[in-house]
Amino acid sequence: MQVRIGVQFVAKELVVETAQSADEVQEALAEALAEPRGVLVLKDQRGGRVVVPAERLGYLELAEEAGRTVGFGGSQYA
Repeated sequence: MQVRIGVQFVAKELVVETAQSADEVQEALAEALAEPRGVLVLKDQRGGRVVVPAERLGYLELAEEAGRTVGFGGSQYA
């Protein structure tokens, strides 16, 4: 799954490829926002972690990975 994170006062968004499900990411976000000085922690697919202070989050965009097409113009081979 791909997670795009908008951080306040940062022009470029963070993009994290994670094996966590959308529900797990949503739960981590809810827990981070519930704490006074909470932090959102996501594990990326390479074993690293992305840590963002919850109070600086602008948005999270969750995108399930779709099958990738092969060839020209999204042919029938996926």
